[in-house]
Amino acid sequence: MVRKPRYSMEEFERRGTELYESKIRALVEDGNLGRILCIDIESGDYAVADEGLDAAQVLIDMNPDAQIWALRIGYVAVYSYAGFPSREKR
Repeated sequence: MVRKPRYSMEEFERRGTELYESKIRALVEDGNLGRILCIDIESGDYAVADEGLDAAQVLIDMNPDAQIWALRIGYVAVYSYAGFPSREKR
């Protein structure tokens, strides 16, 4: 099965951010700083892992057509190409 995105990048970000802030953040933030969180923006299912592909695979195993949005817990970006990723400001 070939998974295809059904939403614009903006809609992925909007839905993912909303789910993270309203339902998931309080459950995963402690003890997971810097780890990758993947969220299926349709079901609200999520997985945390040290590598993005590992977290995404958990969701794909649950739903092969998962619409996955990712973030690095406590940081503004998943990956950094010029040094260390920036921490989010609270």
